[in-house]
Amino acid sequence: MTSKSLHTLLHTIVDYAGLFPPAGLPMATAVANYAQYRGSPHAWMLGRFVAPVSRLDEMHRAMHAIGAPEDGHAWRVSALVGEDAVGDIATVAAFNAAHPGALVDALEVKASSVGEVGRVAAIVPRAMKTFVEIPVTEDPRDLVDAIATTKLRAKIRTGGVTPAAFPPVDHVALFLRACYAPSVPFKATAGLHHPVRGERALTYAADPPRGVMHGFLNVFLACAFHYNGLTIRDAQDLLNATALDGVILDDEHVGWREYAVSLAELSIVRRRFAIAFGSCSFREPVDDLMEMGLLT
Repeated sequence: MTSKSLHTLLHTIVDYAGLFPPAGLPMATAVANYAQYRGSPHAWMLGRFVAPVSRLDEMHRAMHAIGAPEDGHAWRVSALVGEDAVGDIATVAAFNAAHPGALVDALEVKASSVGEVGRVAAIVPRAMKTFVEIPVTEDPRDLVDAIATTKLRAKIRTGGVTPAAFPPVDHVALFLRACYAPSVPFKATAGLHHPVRGERALTYAADPPRGVMHGFLNVFLACAFHYNGLTIRDAQDLLNATALDGVILDDEHVGWREYAVSLAELSIVRRRFAIAFGSCSFREPVDDLMEMGLLT
């Protein structure tokens, strides 16, 4: 049986990004998959459908072709903004007005400087959840502080299709701490298909490159334990762990070492801090958790 703490930790956590590498699915396939996942027993783990603004109309046509949404509830969509941010935001507003079956309620945009963060803040609607992807190759604190000042949200790229695309553990730990201190909500994207850190194939090719991938449980458990004052060294240890030895996931709390977070506290962490991760696969996270005996 799935524990209450795991359910709380992973509720609506997977933003489905089947359009993007390494899956790179056609729109019709990705839309059909998302519709199927919405009706699955594990739909409680499913978050938004991720699509570029430039492909929203294509997405809607694919939805219409399969009769989605059939349950009367609009699909929530996270839209990636391109180089013409002003034009893309206008496109999103027009899309939301014209298509009641889908609602773009989140934006994702890149910024690599404090000035760019400010320019993003000046043009995005305040009511829109906007995640700003920033580089984590250097100390991200100035960029995170700029995001905090503008009331936007942060985004970290945690992998890709080559080993070099995966940021080292100490960079991820620093990003998490930088976001937690000023209460900046964040999402992660790429390279988090699997629950626990380990060496994996990075693509679905016949002879794929391999590399060490971060685990989504490692990352989001580290987020949870920040609530109890997780040290940077312990954060690095947890992010580096290739097995969840000593981690407790029961119906009352999550625990590890001297850290313990109640279900109520865990819910706060997910709602205010650790929002979601984008994955080109929904089945892999679910199947891996089932193989680990954590999910039924």
